[in-house]
Amino acid sequence: MDDDVLLTAKKVRQRFGDISDMTLWRWINDQKVAFPQPIYINIVRYWKLSELVAWENARPRQRVAA
Repeated sequence: MDDDVLLTAKKVRQRFGDISDMTLWRWINDQKVAFPQPIYINIVRYWKLSELVAWENARPRQRVAA
């Protein structure tokens, strides 16, 4: 995977099911969640796709009740 792929906050929110910006803020600021920290470029937040994928893979899968 290309480590240089950067996603905006909007794309990150969409990736996780159209979460709100407040949810994203909480994830960033909650040490227990250990969400990847953004990179700021001209006050715009970006996340490395590789870090998001690693975070997703490290989280336990939730079972869906049938």
